[in-house]
Amino acid sequence: MISERVTGALVIRTALPVEAEAIADLHVRARSTYYPDGLPPSEVDWCQAWRGSIERPDAHVLCAVQDGRIVGIASFRTPDGAPADKVKLFQFHVDPGHWRAGIGTALHAACVEQWRADGRRTAVLEVHTDNRRAQAFYARQGWLPDPESPPAEDAHHLYLHFRVTPGNERS
Repeated sequence: MISERVTGALVIRTALPVEAEAIADLHVRARSTYYPDGLPPSEVDWCQAWRGSIERPDAHVLCAVQDGRIVGIASFRTPDGAPADKVKLFQFHVDPGHWRAGIGTALHAACVEQWRADGRRTAVLEVHTDNRRAQAFYARQGWLPDPESPPAEDAHHLYLHFRVTPGNERS
């Protein structure tokens, strides 16, 4: 965890493998909010999955830390088989107790900064159709429906894309 010397400041940094349990807990709390009956049962060991993402050499996991606690997380990498200038935002969550405090916006800006540094030109993501709050957030950040992946009639996810432009966080 981050040193107590930075209490009160929001710090965005690379996640550490030892933080996988705290990250998995935040992930489950955040995802549970947009399912009417709570997060569906799953066989996934989220702690192990996050540890794998953190340790994966071709991926980035960023965390937003405030008052010594992880309050936001983002995971991204080039999707398998995609061109090197494309990145997929696989996970993006802010602790529900910290919504509307600017953490998601700051975390998103850090993602865009990393994408620029890595030479990415396009970012893509999937957002659950019932997660209207996240859809509104992404729209405010400049994400648009992905023309290469229109949703099927009975789709559970919408596909969005974001153009990473030099010196401009919005597409």
